[in-house]
Amino acid sequence: MADQMKKVLRFGVFEADASSGELRKSGVRLRLQEQPFQVLLVLLERCGEVVGREELRQRLWPADTFVDFDHSLNTNINKLREVLGDSASNPRFIETLAKRGYRFLLPVEVVSNHCAEVTNSVSIPNLAPVSPATPRATIPASSTSLLTSLDELPVVSHGYVRGLFLLIQIMYLTFYIAALGRLSAVEQLLDREFGRADWITIILIASAALGIPVRLYLLSAVSFDVRGLSRKFLKLFPATFVLDELWALSPFLLAPQIGLGLALGITAALIYVPFAQRTLVLMRERSATAHKS
Repeated sequence: MADQMKKVLRFGVFEADASSGELRKSGVRLRLQEQPFQVLLVLLERCGEVVGREELRQRLWPADTFVDFDHSLNTNINKLREVLGDSASNPRFIETLAKRGYRFLLPVEVVSNHCAEVTNSVSIPNLAPVSPATPRATIPASSTSLLTSLDELPVVSHGYVRGLFLLIQIMYLTFYIAALGRLSAVEQLLDREFGRADWITIILIASAALGIPVRLYLLSAVSFDVRGLSRKFLKLFPATFVLDELWALSPFLLAPQIGLGLALGITAALIYVPFAQRTLVLMRERSATAHKS
């Protein structure tokens, strides 16, 4: 027990220090009372398993304690969710199983209280340390970043995530093929608007030729549930981001037909699409992790 109390339990950007009774997010201490923290420790010790309400009562309240247990436990769970930014209806951390108990969804690392490194042995039952080679450890999760991190996302049906991601890839493929198929008309439009704009035509052809194989790869990878897609996509993201933002300007090629205002509105929406792709890839990883748990 003494050895267990020296451990720090890490999940996503959060750390629960069992010895000091502190919960930290990205190193910043959060305000959390003792009882909700003890509930959190029990759930972390049994991550991925269902912890019954009766078990929580026995762990937190002695047999001779007179308390409205159901109300107290519900209050503690609600306080935990509030601090973690979680939701009962769409849980990212704590899942409620009706008439059974609760389950903690994220994987948990056990780290040393002093050197903050992953330990090789685990004294807490049913909890295994995450090795550096685990794919989950390679996905960035920083609350200081403007980009969404894995632990901030809800668990969503895998089918919905895959369907939306596939539609985005098909949309970009349509852009590339349509532009190449009507290249002469595009060249005439560019020449009319910008004079001799050969350089724009070269960029359009090169980016479409590069984008087509990238989209076909992503289509096949998501369709057949290729392992490690999240890590691979995050490595590709800087390049695909530039490509996608470039093609976000493509509606202006249709401005004579649809009007400048509508072209601007569509472009504004397309500027967001690369970030939506990244979020969907992480949601796919999040759903897969939750199902394994």
